[in-house]
Amino acid sequence: MSDHLIQTIDLSKIYGSGETAVHALDAVTLTVGYGEFVAIMGPSGCGKSTLLNMLGALDQPTTGEVWVAGENVAKLKNVDDFRAQTVGFIFQLHNLLPTLTALENVEVPMQGRVGSGRERRDRAHHLLTLVGLAPRAKHLPNQLSGGQRQRIAIARALANNPKLVLADEPTGALDSQSGEEILQLLGELNRSEGTTIAVVTHDRRVAQATQRILRMQDGRIVEDHRVSDPLEEDLRALAFSKLGETILDPHDAPMQEVTPEEEAILRKLITRLRQ
Repeated sequence: MSDHLIQTIDLSKIYGSGETAVHALDAVTLTVGYGEFVAIMGPSGCGKSTLLNMLGALDQPTTGEVWVAGENVAKLKNVDDFRAQTVGFIFQLHNLLPTLTALENVEVPMQGRVGSGRERRDRAHHLLTLVGLAPRAKHLPNQLSGGQRQRIAIARALANNPKLVLADEPTGALDSQSGEEILQLLGELNRSEGTTIAVVTHDRRVAQATQRILRMQDGRIVEDHRVSDPLEEDLRALAFSKLGETILDPHDAPMQEVTPEEEAILRKLITRLRQ
């Protein structure tokens, strides 16, 4: 078995044609190992969600290849089966079915894939216990908080024991406390279950809770590094910020109240962090 759960080779995605064509992904080559917890960051429109869609077989590349769990996604005979068995999805909005209980929502992906109704209920109960919501099994979504609904969505994503979980801004619609709880839960699932998780986020706190950060810009991966201590990560965030770009710009006017010597030190530090 390959050491890589995910591999992309010169992956490109172009929407439209001619002068109005949008190059959402531009020759992205990437590997992600089994059991990794990865964050994908970058400004809006940089290709984060497009990459996630490619990994989940929700879209096809214009050129290049996507391999997930040993399968060439472009050559799948049954895409629905692949998504149901291999990939779990968590979105910013939980998308729970409002007329079904928490338990029934978790059971939905198992229909026709897990034996008897009793087996489906038992697994759904197990997953609700895993996310700390077994006591809310009979509650409807409108009887649950936002954080609880997102926990149900996570349990549903795990219903068929997928090798890969793809999360698109999973804390984006939550308050800070609920977001922190979801982050802790994803981290625990990664550690205890060995689930490979790739999360798209704008939030630096979310990214710093993972093991590895991929930073995208203009459809390319411009940085790939292992998460280190919080201060180092904050300095990296500064290096790739608008302020960092301004400090590096030799044509930019000197910053007010910063001496040339101090500005030179900042430029040297930011250059090192961006390498």
